[in-house]
Amino acid sequence: MNEPRTVKKYPNRRLYDTVESRYITLADIRRLVLESVDFVVIDKKTQSDITRSILLQVIAEQEHDGEPLMSCDFLAQVIRSYGGATRAVIGNYLEQSLRQFALQAGRSSQG
Repeated sequence: MNEPRTVKKYPNRRLYDTVESRYITLADIRRLVLESVDFVVIDKKTQSDITRSILLQVIAEQEHDGEPLMSCDFLAQVIRSYGGATRAVIGNYLEQSLRQFALQAGRSSQG
């Protein structure tokens, strides 16, 4: 199995793609996701994995610039789920639901 592509985030907030040897934007990160490229974002200063944080920024940008996918009520419910005993269950349920939706959407577009 190949190692995931490494993107480094520098203190100046710029993202550097080590495969393409160039600075990239959140739009480029979105493109990597859409192309199913396995990648990890590493904070250059702390060496910590900040992939989730960057993906959340991509979602926030999409919600702000495009047609929103998530309602305010949904977002509030997600926020309320943090810290609760059901946090892991809710996260797993949302992940499985989206995976199932994607599978069904793929089947309906083929037939």
